Amino acid sequence: MNALYLRASRSLIALLLVGLAGCNDGEPPERRLEPVAFHASDECHVCGMAITDFPGPKGQAVGKGGVKKFCSTAELLGWWLQPENRVGDGKLYVHDMGRSIWEQPDDHYLIDATTAYYVAGTDLKGAMGAVLASFADESAAKALAALHGGRVLRFDEIDQSVLQQTQGMHDMHGQHQAHAGQSTAGLHTTR
Repeated sequence: MNALYLRASRSLIALLLVGLAGCNDGEPPERRLEPVAFHASDECHVCGMAITDFPGPKGQAVGKGGVKKFCSTAELLGWWLQPENRVGDGKLYVHDMGRSIWEQPDDHYLIDATTAYYVAGTDLKGAMGAVLASFADESAAKALAALHGGRVLRFDEIDQSVLQQTQGMHDMHGQHQAHAGQSTAGLHTTR
């Protein structure tokens, strides 16, 4: 009887070990941190405003915990610059305005915010606060700066002082005045 008991115990232990080893293989697949579309019901993570009510590029932070959406690139970058938001493994996305229309950016052209070129200090209207036009291509960013003023910056060059300085430039340029006659058609190119 002891031999039968010993064989049964060994078999049970072997089965249990195989089952436990199989648990490691069944880890959930890693969530892809891809951008998502903006919807009319989306509210800015920072200010709570309806995101699609504003022209210009938007931003989003995509992490394992979900997606945070922002009514502008400046709101996204201002949020990201806060030390508590730099933890984790999220990815930041902004619209490529070289392939979008200013009044209604195309969600098919969301790009990695850390590799984008930004134009700060333009006379273009956007969400409240600083307006930072984002581009995948440096030449498109330079073309916008030549047409609408401003300077081209990289992701690592943007800090709180840039965001505050850019806001001051908008106030000086009369950002809150009507822009009815201002052309933004040059921002849309087909590729």
